[in-house]
Amino acid sequence: MRKLMTLALFALIATGVQAEAKKDSVNKNKPVFTVIKENPITSIKDQNRSGTCWDYSTLSFFEAEILKATGKTYDLDESFVANKTYMERAIQVVRYHGDCQFAQGGSAEDVLATMKTHGIIPQGIMPFPGSLYGDSLNNFNEFFKLLEPYVAAIAKSDAKKISNQWKVGLQGILDAYLGKCPEEFTYEGKKYTPKSFVQTLGINLDDYVSITSYTHHPFYTTFAVEVQDNWRFPQSYNLPMDEMMQVIDNAIDKGYTIAWGGDVSEDGFTRTGLAYAIDGKATQSLRGSDMAKWLKLTTAKKRDIIDSLGCNVPEIVATQELRQERFDNWELTDDHGMLIYGVAKDQNGKEYYMVKNSWGETGDYKGIWYMTKTFIAANTMDFLINKNAIPKDIRKKLGL
Repeated sequence: MRKLMTLALFALIATGVQAEAKKDSVNKNKPVFTVIKENPITSIKDQNRSGTCWDYSTLSFFEAEILKATGKTYDLDESFVANKTYMERAIQVVRYHGDCQFAQGGSAEDVLATMKTHGIIPQGIMPFPGSLYGDSLNNFNEFFKLLEPYVAAIAKSDAKKISNQWKVGLQGILDAYLGKCPEEFTYEGKKYTPKSFVQTLGINLDDYVSITSYTHHPFYTTFAVEVQDNWRFPQSYNLPMDEMMQVIDNAIDKGYTIAWGGDVSEDGFTRTGLAYAIDGKATQSLRGSDMAKWLKLTTAKKRDIIDSLGCNVPEIVATQELRQERFDNWELTDDHGMLIYGVAKDQNGKEYYMVKNSWGETGDYKGIWYMTKTFIAANTMDFLINKNAIPKDIRKKLGL
């Protein structure tokens, strides 16, 4: 019986392998990647059902910075950052009497500001994400149904004077779902405060700057990118698009990573681990149809077409003018934060950035996305980078 079961198991495995080989052989356009440059990163994390990509991607960035600077691997705590950030964002919303947004999203600046002001802690000191309410990972569905109306009730109050007790109540909710932030903790046999711990990590928090590229502000100056999750109004250095891309390429070449924020709502961003800046008109013409039909297709059907074309899918030409037009008409939105850490090319020689996501080990590449350079040029909102990763001539223009 055991022998028969073993033979049956081998038969099932062989059938599965054959089916997979047949499936891959059907699509000759599936990209085959060759790594050009890959910088060290820490493990893939899973933000699960929470709008905390800004938190996960930026802490991944700082983990990579620490790894580059010291060779040490850390897993920094996203819950600590979220706890501090949501309180500070709520305080701002109340100060504005509700005339700004309180939401799950954020920016890389929230992580940097937290580390500068409050410090940071390693994973394992606070409760594991989701564990306080019986989940295996973050699930903010119930959490934010409590937070949002709570903050709104205070911010929109018709009282002539409010007390500080609302902060006590809000902190209770934050601690109940995220865990209480420690004032002191022990790590690897040593006692730390969050502020003293961040000082041991081997990085200088004053080394980090934000880069963007738009024409409604002068180049080589700074401004706060006008999106709601930039509620701290962090200043970004404004570069022409070509120089913005030079910064990314130089950073990767010199061993740095980039905390990227941008738009992943485009048709060309697939759930299998690829991202193309699709030229819809050219793509549909390859299918023997016109642009009008492309626009009427469902998202699922568009993705089927994109998957079938694979590395041969036509892309737009990313330009400064197109970036500005899409930003101003709300097409280019601030959707997601990820970590750019390398460059690869496909069998046609097209180059892609290797990008770490925070959706667990999903997709064809176990949590890694391959995003074409055109996609990044067209869809970047802004990114956080070590100023030492910027080419010297560009740094000089920026006064850095």
